Amino acid sequence: MVRVSAPGKCILFGEHAVVYGHPAVAVAIDQRLTVSAELSSQWDIDGKPLNAQKHPHVEALKSRMWAHGPPLRVSIQGDIPAGSGLGSSASLSAASASCLRMLRGRYVDANGNWTEGWSSDEPNNVYFGHSKESFGENRLHGWDAVNEDESALLAHAVEASAQGGMASPIDSSTCSHGGCIVAFKEKLPELDWLYTRKLKHEEMERKWELHRLVIPEKLNSIKLVIGHTGIHGSTAKQVEMVREKIQQNPSLIQVMDAIGQITKRGIEAFLSADPVTLGQSMNENHLLLQGLNVSCPELDALVEAAQLTSFGAKLTGAGGGGCMIALTSDPVETSRAIELAGGRAFISSLGGQGLRCEDDVGSLSWNPYEI
Repeated sequence: MVRVSAPGKCILFGEHAVVYGHPAVAVAIDQRLTVSAELSSQWDIDGKPLNAQKHPHVEALKSRMWAHGPPLRVSIQGDIPAGSGLGSSASLSAASASCLRMLRGRYVDANGNWTEGWSSDEPNNVYFGHSKESFGENRLHGWDAVNEDESALLAHAVEASAQGGMASPIDSSTCSHGGCIVAFKEKLPELDWLYTRKLKHEEMERKWELHRLVIPEKLNSIKLVIGHTGIHGSTAKQVEMVREKIQQNPSLIQVMDAIGQITKRGIEAFLSADPVTLGQSMNENHLLLQGLNVSCPELDALVEAAQLTSFGAKLTGAGGGGCMIALTSDPVETSRAIELAGGRAFISSLGGQGLRCEDDVGSLSWNPYEI
């Protein structure tokens, strides 16, 4: 059996606008999802037969990494609420991709270079399911075969498939690498660049440059309080709704431009360890998201309650329900305010750990090159 956990994420700035080429900032949170996998007589997830409609991300990963492999028993556990805007699907995808890589291993040549797999350093067709695959001289085992970049790339591919081609890569990158991730259409010299992501949709290609933002030590005492409304929000439906609104009213693209400017200000505040400006920028971001009608009365009530005891608060993720977040130096008081307003509160640090191996027992279960 192998077990891998991945963190959830919160979008601090830029949700929805990131799909249209503007920057976005996300942080990994302490809440995590764990996937375990082992050989079985039939495919099942949590004791039930694999349903491609219920688990499209797992099905898509299976077709890319395990198309001819033996059946697996998969278990999913964690404390990231589904449909909450906290990246549960990206976390599931990144952890599942890592489990499958552990189970099949990875062939490398005599110099340790991959002879199979997906990498941001080379042209690939991960979005269409084709991999660089050939037999190598050596084979990496278990966690040594896992690569955060590959897991993030695969997770983005299946997220894009599930969301009709409109997904940004920020969720999958944050849930794989952890910490704080910034996505933008251009490289930002003040940040540590990770890789480029390209995605074609309806004859148009979108491109993002992914960066790591190192969180200053001065912000270590600042916490995120997450308030869950208990309302399920569909990312795919919200993204499509915004797309249709912009098609009907092209002037709404100016709202995306404004969110982009606020996000840049938030990045500057992050780098200068300025929680006051960070909070003010979050408040402004929420007002603009309200203008796109992606918030809801329950989210607005939690945001308003949290703003009294925090630097700032906003919805996080696609909206329509799900969660809001507050940046605070008094997480207990802010949590109490959120719960009094009807929400369920979680406390998290800023920038949790990325992918993590939880168990690696007899990991090599299938060799795709054996006849």
